Amino acid sequence: MSGPTVQIRPDLKAKLDDLAAQTHRDQSELANEALAAYLEHEQRNIARIREGLAQVRHGEFATDEEVKAFFARHAKPGA
Repeated sequence: MSGPTVQIRPDLKAKLDDLAAQTHRDQSELANEALAAYLEHEQRNIARIREGLAQVRHGEFATDEEVKAFFARHAKPGA
């Protein structure tokens, strides 16, 4: 089966070669697995951004007091 040609940077190709050898797995299998994880991650990010934009369109904002309280709860001691 043939698919699109992708140019892989030499540094990434070397890491892919090394990982394939260490894990006794096919390079295509590793590349597809990595690409699937990346695409899923990016799709989740886009969904979160769209959700946030919808909240903005509906006027759903945190108040200044809510933002200050959030950072007060999550601030590192001494920071």
